[in-house]
Amino acid sequence: MFQGKNLTCVRGERIVFQDLNFDLAEGGALVLIGPNGAGKSSLLRLMAGLLAPAEGSLLWKGENTLDDFDEHALRLHYVGHHDAVKPVLTGLENVRFWSGVRGGKIDDEHILGALDAFDAGRLADVAGRFLSAGQKRRVNLARIIAAPAPLWLLDEPTTALDRASIGLLDTAIRKHRESGGAVVLSTHADIDLDAATVMDLADFAATHPLGYPFAGAA
Repeated sequence: MFQGKNLTCVRGERIVFQDLNFDLAEGGALVLIGPNGAGKSSLLRLMAGLLAPAEGSLLWKGENTLDDFDEHALRLHYVGHHDAVKPVLTGLENVRFWSGVRGGKIDDEHILGALDAFDAGRLADVAGRFLSAGQKRRVNLARIIAAPAPLWLLDEPTTALDRASIGLLDTAIRKHRESGGAVVLSTHADIDLDAATVMDLADFAATHPLGYPFAGAA
């Protein structure tokens, strides 16, 4: 369903990784590990279309994702390090906003159901500025339930979550995969994903300086 072929990523004056390949099927899971700076976040941003590879291609069902960025953006949820929780909006209003942007339902019952998936229903009327880091993370994750998309790209999604909340995330990912969805996530924590492929980004570290004459360096 989603493939990366011979990917090279350059940030600033450094090759972050090179010659990276992956193949993610419907219902699949890819877990990215590796030391800080190995390129986990950069790879997720490449997958989301927020960065362009210096070399290689990303394919969705055989079609290059860069050919139609808007279409690719609609088929994925990207959750980065920073929680997209507006401080002046309540938990419900935040999730409703993101669901509306993604073409999802915006009625209160639906949004509350998405919040409840992460035990955040009681935060529906609480303004974002009063939420703890863990509460913001749970409200932020609720948007992946509120507006369904086949591909989830999650960058350190367990950050600030307690054990119970990580269990809820496990459940959400399992249900998503059972319905044919796929997930790519980076993590330093334990997360229970059955039949997941683990990719260590350290295995794709650059073996030559940036000045090496590869096609994307021009």
